[in-house]
Amino acid sequence: MSVIVALSALGGLTLLLAIMLIIANKKLYVYEDPRIENVEDMLPHANCGACGFPGCRPFAEALVKGEILPGKCTVSTDEGRQQIAFYLGVELGSEEKRVARLACAGGTNVAVNRASYEGLETCQAAALVSGGGKGCFWGCLGHGDCKVVCDFDAIHLNEFNIPEVDVNKCTACGDCVEVCPKGLFSLQPISHRLWVACKSQENGDVVLDDCKVGCTACGKCAMDAPDDLITMINHLPVIDYSKNHSIKAPIERCATGSIVWLDDEKGIVKGKESKKILRTAPLKAGNS
Repeated sequence: MSVIVALSALGGLTLLLAIMLIIANKKLYVYEDPRIENVEDMLPHANCGACGFPGCRPFAEALVKGEILPGKCTVSTDEGRQQIAFYLGVELGSEEKRVARLACAGGTNVAVNRASYEGLETCQAAALVSGGGKGCFWGCLGHGDCKVVCDFDAIHLNEFNIPEVDVNKCTACGDCVEVCPKGLFSLQPISHRLWVACKSQENGDVVLDDCKVGCTACGKCAMDAPDDLITMINHLPVIDYSKNHSIKAPIERCATGSIVWLDDEKGIVKGKESKKILRTAPLKAGNS
């Protein structure tokens, strides 16, 4: 008899809980537009954050709500963005692709190490020990933290331990910007071709004692740039990208090649008066 009572009580409790769950489901149900999932499937699933959203799902939600246009996703292909625009019946919109740029060219063949660092092979760890041992305090330490954190295989170290960015793979996620202890990376619109590949704030030829491609603050680039396009600040040329910057004139008289032109096909282009770098072996303190 007691068994029957217990089973009845258990069955009644189960039925009561089921009824409560059904009622709660109806009361708490939140409608979700089915187009969100469809749009998310059309996105590249990079979850890179280049669009300003933490991932592809919230970006898809914003697209369906009409808050943004498909062109905001610079990682997707032209066909992918067009497919989303056609599906939602909206304009494509546009957003200029941004990529990570490095403000340093001081590889082992041109930059001096004043001390030998031994320890955890990361830039962040090395930077904690007297700045990392490099002669130029502002220069790239070359341990590749940026390469490690890049989930898109867009950064590799060249033979001189300087990071090189593959603009076709770069999603402008910003991880390299955050991890670099020297603050050498920044996210730039791909149209920013005129570029200062140096962050040294030293002044004069003393810079060359530590790095053969460092900016000596001679100011020639600023003199050759029209309409105050370039201003010297803290011994470095600063480019005003709000002005017409599609000109190569400022790079031509730079003897060290610290201000360059970034070309899709030719890569890094230096000016006519830039000294050619022939050395391939690591540069030691005291080498000329």
